[in-house]
Amino acid sequence: MARQRARKRPMSEINVVPYIDVMLVMLVIFMITAPLLNQGVDVELPQADAAPMQGDQQEPLVLSVDAGGSYFLNIGSDPEQSIDAETLVLRAAAILRQKPEITVLVRGDAQVDYGDVVTAMTLLQQAGAKRVGLVTEPFAEGR
Repeated sequence: MARQRARKRPMSEINVVPYIDVMLVMLVIFMITAPLLNQGVDVELPQADAAPMQGDQQEPLVLSVDAGGSYFLNIGSDPEQSIDAETLVLRAAAILRQKPEITVLVRGDAQVDYGDVVTAMTLLQQAGAKRVGLVTEPFAEGR
């Protein structure tokens, strides 16, 4: 009879240590990969006192024009690889056919010729973009 009384009761506690370990590993992974998700080409944007656009849920099509006048699309196999005007029109047209309501923006470096930015906007219109916005930086606080 003593043996029957000595039986252990089922444990009703949940061991959360493995879940905490997994959560900490995922936190480290996200902390390492988050800075890598910032895609695009470094351009020095001009400053303007403009109101921000209302954002929609899908990622916009962004054409960057660097100080040398090279074109970069944020959507594609390699967003940091410059493309020529013909490739730009073909890729942008394909994207605009799939997503006709996508927001189209141009990020022109502050040092680039105005004509290069206008040419980029014209190429996007040839690809089928009805509206093209310009990306700027807000003025610094000291102004």
